[in-house]
Amino acid sequence: MSASLPYRDPEPFHVEAQGLRLGFYPSGPDRLERLLHLIDEARSSLKLAFYIFARDATARLVRDRLVDAAARGVQVTVIVDGFGAEADEIFFAPLVQAGGSYHRFLARWSRRYLVRNHQKMVIVDGEVAMLGGFNIEDSYFTPPAENGWNDLAVTVRGDVVGRIEMWFAELEAWMSITRRQFRSIRKSVREWDSGSGAVQLLIGGPTKGLSSWARCVSQDLIDGQKLDIMMAYFAPPRRLRRRIKDIAGKGETRLVLAGKTDNGATLGAARLLYRGLLKAGARIFEFQPCKLHTKLIVLDDAVYLGSANFDMRSLYLNLEIVLRVEDKALAERMRDFIARHLDASSAITPDVHRGNATWFNRLRWMASWFLVSVLDYTVSRKLNLGL
Repeated sequence: MSASLPYRDPEPFHVEAQGLRLGFYPSGPDRLERLLHLIDEARSSLKLAFYIFARDATARLVRDRLVDAAARGVQVTVIVDGFGAEADEIFFAPLVQAGGSYHRFLARWSRRYLVRNHQKMVIVDGEVAMLGGFNIEDSYFTPPAENGWNDLAVTVRGDVVGRIEMWFAELEAWMSITRRQFRSIRKSVREWDSGSGAVQLLIGGPTKGLSSWARCVSQDLIDGQKLDIMMAYFAPPRRLRRRIKDIAGKGETRLVLAGKTDNGATLGAARLLYRGLLKAGARIFEFQPCKLHTKLIVLDDAVYLGSANFDMRSLYLNLEIVLRVEDKALAERMRDFIARHLDASSAITPDVHRGNATWFNRLRWMASWFLVSVLDYTVSRKLNLGL
């Protein structure tokens, strides 16, 4: 990209794959416009789940559109995470008064406290869904020039929307359970049937063994030949790093990771891994125009889209929703999408990394790994070690 041309998010684009009609919204303003349109066109039901739901101007705008929908007879249900969302009962009181419902997912003070409902989804009339990494807060819809998040929303039409609605029903059912909620969550995650065809709805969360999301991506990595990742938070465990290195040894691994964020510890945790990945042959880039929040994996002909980062929390602990579509044309289109971000990114070569890997930085990177792998993102954001 020419230095005289500032980075601009790509325009919306649409792809048909495996019986699905997919719409992609990389730009914050486009993403918000599409979200509001979905709410406004709802006729019978609106179901939303978000990790962060703020109380800023965008959040009030979305809430008020939901109130309008409820007032015209649409059944509106909102689920937010009790740790990540500022919006509370008072904020959503107008929605409840209009006939909608509001639920707050909040794990109790125990080992369950670490569990976050990190999912982001909107379901309209059981016919169209919107998934992605974005939350309901001003910064997720702000252009890069104003330091908004680089993110991606995906609208989905097709049979899988019914599966997404089934999963939302399980989320809503948990809200009525008090003492045994955590046990019910583990059971639902463990028993979720993701399907076995070219289109799979994967669910992540705390369970005995691996969730469908962690199991599927782990298995795909074993036989993978070509890997492209564009990821906000990248801190996978050693076992998955070995599989990424195996693919990189074939010269087919490209990672676009964050160069800017609001949580420096996540940068440090990723940078701790660069040496081994570069040595194995991976190409690493850090996106520079603004904070990166996109979550996208293209592994051979499979595309993973949804709420999950590629780190310990999203793989094994947080509740996540991920759509996996195996389609060669879609995979190539999404590789082209990732490639459009390379000119706006800094290439991290072995020489560049050696220059950055001072003993003091390595110490901070190791501390960062602990923070983001064990603590919540919201907690570690306040302990970013100056990174």
